[in-house]
Amino acid sequence: MNYPHQQWRLLITPPSPGAWNMALDESILESVGRNQSLPCLRLYAWDPPCLSIGYAQPSVDVDLPRLTDLGWDWVRRPTGGRAILHTDELTYSVIAPPNEPRVAGSVLESYQRLSKALLAALHSLNIPALAHPIGTAENTPENGPVCFEIPSNYEIVVNAKKLVGSAQARRKDGVLQHGTLPLYGDLTRITQGLRYSDEQKRKDAGERLLMHATTVEMVLGYKIDWQTAAQAFIDGFQSELELEFVRDEVSPVENERVKQFVADKYDHPSWLRRI
Repeated sequence: MNYPHQQWRLLITPPSPGAWNMALDESILESVGRNQSLPCLRLYAWDPPCLSIGYAQPSVDVDLPRLTDLGWDWVRRPTGGRAILHTDELTYSVIAPPNEPRVAGSVLESYQRLSKALLAALHSLNIPALAHPIGTAENTPENGPVCFEIPSNYEIVVNAKKLVGSAQARRKDGVLQHGTLPLYGDLTRITQGLRYSDEQKRKDAGERLLMHATTVEMVLGYKIDWQTAAQAFIDGFQSELELEFVRDEVSPVENERVKQFVADKYDHPSWLRRI
């Protein structure tokens, strides 16, 4: 597909807590919806490690005493899907108005378009990735609390194992898609922050996860750093979606909205424990 040449905003933000990261994505979505911002590609990381759960996922899936012992954070995303442990990864978000041709149409259509940019990024890193074209994790009966157990439509797999997990929220004034690329580390760590009825079920969940998910290091046999992965994403989005990026910072107005979203939503029990 040929797109009109378009400038997008590029934000690279420092590693931050989960509530701040989700609040900034929503603040940018608000700016885009008010025509105060160009469409945006944001690349980021998390500190401390953070367990995020999907919009409709029960909060009882989270083992809060274990999270406290581990020193991990937790947050509820504005998008769907299941739990992800954000650590040792590159996270991206795409935020654009609904009439932007790269995200226009249905969720599936926009996933397909954006997956081409993700694939281009991974192929430049010598990762033989494909876009998974069938099924959705939310509609799979055996789906457990962990996002990476089963690929969703047009998510990215390598040798049938999920590598990039993405989710989307569509509103009348904008589209937010964000996702995560695990760079290295033990994927089964996520089971330490989730609630299971006994330790055997926790162990089984970890083994099941390793059958269905992978990391960049597991694919390549060596680590790549965050900056290398980020540059590959920038190049992939530019080449596949015919974009020109304008490097930018978070605006003062967005910063103020972030503070409000953290206090009133992403760090508030009414949101965290809404289900």
